[in-house]
Amino acid sequence: MSDLPALPVTFRPGRTRAVLLSAGIALFTAITTLGMLLEELSATERLGFALTAALLAGVLFLLARPKVVAEETKVTVVNIVSRRALDWAEILRVNLRPGDPWVFLDLSDGTSLPALGIQPGIAKQRAIEDACTLRALVEARSAVDPERHRG
Repeated sequence: MSDLPALPVTFRPGRTRAVLLSAGIALFTAITTLGMLLEELSATERLGFALTAALLAGVLFLLARPKVVAEETKVTVVNIVSRRALDWAEILRVNLRPGDPWVFLDLSDGTSLPALGIQPGIAKQRAIEDACTLRALVEARSAVDPERHRG
């Protein structure tokens, strides 16, 4: 199929990621600056402001982490605090139904894995295109591996 992208290809919610990273940097800067400007605070209290700011920014950075990386031999799903590498043969179906917050991968072991790297939040059309591309890649890879559906 000539419409398929060259591998490796990374799917991630670009706009959502930009908003979260920008908010994290702004939050860290504002809280740290506030802590430094308050003259009545001790050095320990100022450090507390900076650590709190770093913790809050860290949470936003974790929320910006999700992605799906399709490579020649595997697909890596990176969610907020987890990472899972899958062989192409493990993925049976790529689902993004109306109302789903992100793509779900139906796996050969009978489970479903959320793939937060493709989510229709801010950029719905982009998420639909990414889900279709990943689905086409899975289908193309299953044609290469005829053992895939044996069980």
